[in-house]
Amino acid sequence: NILLATLRRDLIVHIRNTSDVLNPLVFFVIVVSLFPLAVSPGRELLGTIAPGVVWVAALLATLLSADQMFRSDFDDGSLEQMAVSREPLILIVVARVIAHWLVTGLVLTMLSPLLGMMLYLTAEGRIALALSLLLGTPVLSLVGSIGAALTVGLKRGGVLTTILVLPLYVPVLILGTSMVATGNIGGDYSGHMLWLGAMLALSAGLAPIAGSASLRISLSQ
Repeated sequence: NILLATLRRDLIVHIRNTSDVLNPLVFFVIVVSLFPLAVSPGRELLGTIAPGVVWVAALLATLLSADQMFRSDFDDGSLEQMAVSREPLILIVVARVIAHWLVTGLVLTMLSPLLGMMLYLTAEGRIALALSLLLGTPVLSLVGSIGAALTVGLKRGGVLTTILVLPLYVPVLILGTSMVATGNIGGDYSGHMLWLGAMLALSAGLAPIAGSASLRISLSQ
């Protein structure tokens, strides 16, 4: 009950604050759209760099909003009330991660085939792009929740969050771009999907535990 109630509350808050949804989305679209203007509108070049461009933009867009995952509740004191309540804090973390992915990662995933078409990805490449983001963006939200929980008590925690979690994003970035590049040339990318699925399972098991422990550390300071 607490998981569903928290998830419902977070989604309502995000819907009311449209900037929570629009800022990562607009950032994602702007970054991807500027590359053809800055590099070259050539089909061959854009098709080659498209996997890296889209994945880096999605990673930065997710990181842009990860710092705010627990910030508002910390500022108004409700996070401390959640920590001392009888409900497990880990459920609060899980609900926040799911809400963050729904308003950020899922939206970026749904938009990615259109941007892939703009960058001259093949049909198979666009399918691989959407699947890679569908598996990879939850990992970004889960890992980002750990950094957000560790820095929630700091006034300028956004930069520190980036420093903490960016190295952990690198394996996801490499696998995601490699999967899209393989799909774009018609290759078999099932191995990449299995590795991303394994990383998602590992992150889903460990990140909520680490995130709840990090929140308690931040609140105790």
